[in-house]
Amino acid sequence: MRSEVADNHPGRRRPPWRFSSTALAGFALLDELGASPAHIVGFSDGGEYALVMAELQPAAVRSIVAWGAMGMLEAPPGMVEALGNVVDNPIPPLQEFSNYLKSAYGEENARAMTRSWAKAFGEIIDGGGDISRKRAGEIACPALLITGEQDFIAPPTAVSELAGAMQKAEFIEAKGATHMVHHDSPDWLAKMIVDWLAKR
Repeated sequence: MRSEVADNHPGRRRPPWRFSSTALAGFALLDELGASPAHIVGFSDGGEYALVMAELQPAAVRSIVAWGAMGMLEAPPGMVEALGNVVDNPIPPLQEFSNYLKSAYGEENARAMTRSWAKAFGEIIDGGGDISRKRAGEIACPALLITGEQDFIAPPTAVSELAGAMQKAEFIEAKGATHMVHHDSPDWLAKMIVDWLAKR
């Protein structure tokens, strides 16, 4: 069962609580810093949060740059379980990701994080998978959506479709990159983001 929070519009629902609650925390931070409207840049879940923020409070988001985000969650059979076991028993496509997580967070923290992550993913997928896709047409700010050519979490076709549903979105595929474009092509990604933001 998916947990959702109803917003103030009759018949409309916010994204799953995990994303809407974090988006609300993001707005609180922007208010505290006096930084709204802001350019929001995010990877994977961070990109999903950016999209949700642009839907919930358009005036607070000046532009979005996201890589590895597609406005919804879907996974082939067994993938959610694979994510939950990525620390102790990674499948070959997730071996590099497993190594990164253990190096960045420590094995115990990485294990707790990915198990919680997999559980939340499973609940959202079981509830239909939508995060921001159904309301993508409401996102009016400029957006740059990037994904890796070999990203099986946010595949190019799905990210391209999301960009096409938004009002002012551009889509770029990072050739040869996986989900972690910032590790596979860090210089290319940094230049792409800086150059794009410089025009906003």
